[in-house]
Amino acid sequence: QVQLVESGGGLVQAGGSLRLSCAASGRTVGSYVMGWFRQAPEKEREFVAGSNWSDWNGSSITYYADFVKGRFTISVDNAKNTVFLQMDSLKPEDTAVYYCAARSGLRVSRMDREYTYWGQGTQVTVSS
Repeated sequence: QVQLVESGGGLVQAGGSLRLSCAASGRTVGSYVMGWFRQAPEKEREFVAGSNWSDWNGSSITYYADFVKGRFTISVDNAKNTVFLQMDSLKPEDTAVYYCAARSGLRVSRMDREYTYWGQGTQVTVSS
């Protein structure tokens, strides 16, 4: 099992940046496929980014939703057992609760139902 705790959310103006952190405990993040999702009010939760860091060869493959490509970056710090989501050029439509999630296996999934472990979420609000 792994426990996930997000932090780093807040209020930022459009065009600004935030870095979200997802601290894992229980097992190393390299043991899981890690994903970031978000849920805006009255909308379904949606995939933002994912990484399938491999402890085996020390590399990772990252995936992004089209609406964040070029603006958001997911990264994994195995030494800190933490996953980050760097968010730049934020837009008001990025306002949502952001969740970190983990699933076993090798493949990044864009489906939230395929993730077993979830953090409590962190609120990101982008003002215009």
